[in-house]
Amino acid sequence: MSTFVRIGKKVKKFAKTVLLPAPKCNVTYCRRIERVKTKQRVCAMTFDDGPMALPAAPDGFAGRALTDVLLDTLADFGAKGTFDVIGFTGENYPDTCGHAGTPSWGGVAYDHYPSFGTDEMGGALHCPQLIERIIREGHQITNHGYRHILFGKKPYVYGNRRILGSLEAVVDDLSELDRLLRGQFGYQMTMSRPPHYVDRIDKRFSSYDAYEQMNYLYLAASFDGAGWLPSKHEDPVQAEIDEMVLPVQKKLEEDPDFFCGQIIFQKDGYNMALRTPVATGLRRQLELLDKAGYRVVTVQDLLKYSPFADVGEDDPDFEVFCRLLETHAIAYSNNTLQPDRAMTCGELAMLLAPRSEAVGRRLAALQAGNKAFAPRYSGAMDWCKTSGLLPQNARADAPLTKELLQNAGQLFAQLPNGFTRRAILRAYRG
Repeated sequence: MSTFVRIGKKVKKFAKTVLLPAPKCNVTYCRRIERVKTKQRVCAMTFDDGPMALPAAPDGFAGRALTDVLLDTLADFGAKGTFDVIGFTGENYPDTCGHAGTPSWGGVAYDHYPSFGTDEMGGALHCPQLIERIIREGHQITNHGYRHILFGKKPYVYGNRRILGSLEAVVDDLSELDRLLRGQFGYQMTMSRPPHYVDRIDKRFSSYDAYEQMNYLYLAASFDGAGWLPSKHEDPVQAEIDEMVLPVQKKLEEDPDFFCGQIIFQKDGYNMALRTPVATGLRRQLELLDKAGYRVVTVQDLLKYSPFADVGEDDPDFEVFCRLLETHAIAYSNNTLQPDRAMTCGELAMLLAPRSEAVGRRLAALQAGNKAFAPRYSGAMDWCKTSGLLPQNARADAPLTKELLQNAGQLFAQLPNGFTRRAILRAYRG
């Protein structure tokens, strides 16, 4: 089954990059943070599915909890991690344990972390000492779902899995973990990653809708740190460690700046074969990055170098863009700004409408069954038309013109000569 997963990943990548057109991105409050643009040798690492109080497997660390081993290793290099944690999977029963080496290794109907039958040894609810250490030592915590249940269907790999299946259920699950971190630890999470990267919830909503409600950014990654897929090599432990280390080494040899601004995916827990190559492989990865002059920081600190995937501090309007981003929706869902592209009417509406209207009006209409509000800009467009900032016949996909800007002219220091996104954002005064 691990071979099937590997092949599936390659087919999916080929389809996305070669066969299928690039998905349309919309300006949104929830940006998918995959990497940022910076020339500095700084990157981030994320660790999914923990914390885990069970020891590494095989254990070469005197029985220390895996999460403690990872934190010890990060501390040795002055590195900061981003821990994408769960709450507790012990409520995901009755269930049946699947076969080791397959995606159902921890459960057929649901996930169980750290492993089937040992749910109390993982998650924020039962491992408060590990959560406290993560916070105390300056690492970041993000929301991976309280029960780590799929938001929606993923038939090819997890066809037998139970799903949350509605926006309300997803928000409830995320909110339970959010309340736990705030109430017990005084920690406010600002990012989230969907279990198994399943974005679609149902025909109306996706993870982006849930995260906009939670005021979260979407935590993604640009480089697979590996180790989570089992090896069939005669020495599988060493093979899985090599699969973590050799790709990092190769990329640095090809281009020492390859990891600038990248986010590396890791796992804080067992892989499909109930092994933890990350316990040893992480140190070797950090040794390579340290030798190349990299600093490993949290994702929230990585965003301080640039909050965008395509615009860095060398852009003449960088400070203007960063200041606007603090309170307005100006970037696309893939975290690009594309400042020299022509701005559309829908993108202008997202700039002008208050967040509560752009997000709340659309979601409320969809939940009431109004399919006309399915397009991402519909709430903002409706508010702008009601407020007289845009004419009633304005279309979201229409390029801006001087006539379309006329009613909103008082919101600009001066009407720009051009209608690129850069010109509009530069002239906007709020």
